[in-house]
Amino acid sequence: MGEISIKINIADRIYPLKISMEEEEVVRRAAKLINDRIKELQDKYAVKDKQDLLSMCVLHYATLSLNAEKKAVHADTDVAEKVEELDSILNDFFNKA
Repeated sequence: MGEISIKINIADRIYPLKISMEEEEVVRRAAKLINDRIKELQDKYAVKDKQDLLSMCVLHYATLSLNAEKKAVHADTDVAEKVEELDSILNDFFNKA
């Protein structure tokens, strides 16, 4: 599908974007998550500077992303080990037959 133009509000600033139609829902949800997180941080820490709030928000989501990536790599390693174990069992079985 084609590109569409949308306006996203993040931290009280409007950002015009051109995105594919398939991305629109994800981009809008991401902007909402960012704004919700900024509001939480503002209430919790009484920080007024939007730049500080955005930096804290970026740190939060970058940390979540890195932790998810680490878990995915660990899960991939576990799966690879199980596949190798199963392969070994099958090789033993068929070599004895």
